[in-house]
Order: sequence, then C-alpha cells, then structure tokens
Amino acid sequence: MPEHNPLIAVISAVPAAIPPTATAFEELLPAATVWNILDDRLLADAGRHGGITAALSARMHRLITHAVSEDADAVLLTCSMYAPVAREVCATIRIPVLGPDDALFEAATQRGYRRLAVVSSAADPLADSLSRLRDVLDADTVLEGVIAPGAVDAARAGDVAALVDSVVTAVGDITNPVDAIVLSQFSLAPTARAVQRITDVPTLPGPEFAVRRLHTMLTWRSA
Repeated sequence: MPEHNPLIAVISAVPAAIPPTATAFEELLPAATVWNILDDRLLADAGRHGGITAALSARMHRLITHAVSEDADAVLLTCSMYAPVAREVCATIRIPVLGPDDALFEAATQRGYRRLAVVSSAADPLADSLSRLRDVLDADTVLEGVIAPGAVDAARAGDVAALVDSVVTAVGDITNPVDAIVLSQFSLAPTARAVQRITDVPTLPGPEFAVRRLHTMLTWRSA
C-alpha cells in the first residue's frame, strides 16, 4: 500500500450505496481515507435514455478524471450499470479503477457455484447484472434473477430489517435450491450476514469483495 493513508475515491449514483461501502472500508481497509463523490442523476438519466449512452459514459470518465486530478490513490465505482466504464479507463488511468462487481463476479466464478440467485432491487439493474455475469461464468452455470420487493424504499430509509425481509422473500420465491446468493447492488450489502444466516446459503456482497481487491491492488503497487 502507499506509504501514506490511501485516498480512495468512491463514485456513487445513489446515496444508499455509500454506507455499506464505508462499512466495508472500516472493516477491511481502515487505513484508507474514503472520499465520496455522488452524482445522483446517473441512474435516472440512464433510465431515461434506455441505458448508458456515450454522453453518460463521458460523464463518468470526467468524474474519474476529477478523482485522479485530486490525487486519489484508487477509484471505486459503486453503480453496477457503469462497471464497463471502469474497465474502459483502466488502460489509460495511472491508478487502480475498479468496477463495483468485478471482484464479486470473479469470486462467484472461482468458487465453482453451479446455481446462483442474483438479487436486485429493480428490473433494469438485474438485467444488466445477469448479462455481465453470463459473460464471465461457465455456460452451464444456472442464474436465477430475482427482484427484491420494497428494497429501494428500505435502502433509502436505511431500514436494514426491511431490506433483509425483502431479499429473503425474493430468494424464497425461487423453486430450486441455489449454491449462493449474489447481491448485485451495493445498497443490498447490509443484508448479507442476516440473509446468509436465515437461508443458510453463502451470500456475496459487492463492497466486501471490492475493498479486498483494492487492498490487494494497492499493496501490489507499493511492493
């Protein structure tokens, strides 16, 4: 890791993604200084245009460039729909830039799960996550996409109990057993431990895997 406490720019599209990301840093990389950059129109504008347009991609590029110009040691995006932008800039940015679920999807692949429940709070981000997961998983891995009813309102309110109920209900509607539950949005991460305890199924939260990956990347760069 850098000799100084690393400055990590965390770029979010919804306020609800910020607390679980902060918790992951506190638990796994407490030496880091977390700098939150919030553009709360990123998702709404993507929805209005039917996806990530060239203009929206350029907007995220500018946010990343701003973080770099202000001496961030790494950048973490928390919005899954903008994950491809992180991969686009990696070759041109001098610091680590990590998409929200790159490390999460890699873990799901490496652990050999054959049947995954992928949980999201809405249809569009769910479709996006399923599409990108299918790109990295073996063709015979079965993905069951589920929408957690009420998750958006619960996350906005910081009501973890309601958020847990929403995710558990969604997963409970799956007919066939699954090997693991993938929480495809950072805002769902506060439910991970409770959902795993209730369902007795490994439950994978994005912030934990992302922060672990950043720790490794920063350690490698300073070696």
